[in-house]
Amino acid sequence: MKRSFKLDEIHDVAKELLNKAPSKVLCLYGDMGVGKTTLVKALVAELGAADTANSPTFGLVNEYSDNNGVPLAYHFDFYRLNDEMEALDMGFEDYLNSDAWLFIEWPDKIASLLPEDAVGVFLHFIEESTRSIELNVS
Repeated sequence: MKRSFKLDEIHDVAKELLNKAPSKVLCLYGDMGVGKTTLVKALVAELGAADTANSPTFGLVNEYSDNNGVPLAYHFDFYRLNDEMEALDMGFEDYLNSDAWLFIEWPDKIASLLPEDAVGVFLHFIEESTRSIELNVS
């Protein structure tokens, strides 16, 4: 999957991404402000979560569940992570063993902890309201 899109098409992109990703572990790469969290908000909405997604920058992880409390997705923002041990201390391996989607911002901070089937999602600026997205599967 590789395409350009306008920001108002983000829900279509999220739907396509959820359908085409061969793994539930999505690693989001891109410059600050490119729209990683915006994409996660759209992904969480498309999954039917009861809550609206927001950035977990200070808490490292947010959980999103359906109306029955069943976890649908976990959103990680490792920007402020000092080392991989912090991710292990918060139980990152347990999240990997869940059946929920994992959306990981700044995955380069935990590169050795990522599963082999993790999908790289690369976002790039084209212009103010246009981005490109590319899905890389190992």
